[in-house]
Amino acid sequence: MVDIALKKIAIVGPESTGKSTMAQHLAQVLGTVCVPEYARYYCRNLDRQYTLQDEVNMFYGQVALEDALIHLAKNNVLVCDTTMLTVKIWCDHLFGGTPEEVTDEIKSRKYDFYLLMDIDLPWEDDPLRDFPQQREHFMHVWKKELEALDASYKIISGIGDERLKNGVNAIDL
Repeated sequence: MVDIALKKIAIVGPESTGKSTMAQHLAQVLGTVCVPEYARYYCRNLDRQYTLQDEVNMFYGQVALEDALIHLAKNNVLVCDTTMLTVKIWCDHLFGGTPEEVTDEIKSRKYDFYLLMDIDLPWEDDPLRDFPQQREHFMHVWKKELEALDASYKIISGIGDERLKNGVNAIDL
């Protein structure tokens, strides 16, 4: 049984903003587990353009991964390297809408705090990243989505150790 005092911290934002680095760092500092981004595993060997069904599959994978790892959380905190909100943002952008099963889960699955990673880092090429010229657009989308959820969040800026320090300092447990 998961402690009801468990705090869930989600690290989110546009592509190439240091989400995974921040999530792993926070989990280490807080002495807990980090739920990785399922989409990275899913897309790693995908040899075609992904589809709406792939997005739904990634949604289910992210939820299952989080549910599986929540029981390993320590110190009453779980760090999540992204959430299913990423699936909504990609579905809306690429396919013009998001399946109801995803939007329903977004409404019911709560996170206590979000770190929205700023776009002040230089772009790093990665075969799983698609839109280097649209980071500003996606930053706006992320703010809009978090505000629609009435989510508690802080934008994290800075380069290198400064960014990591800013992320740690933003957490109020």
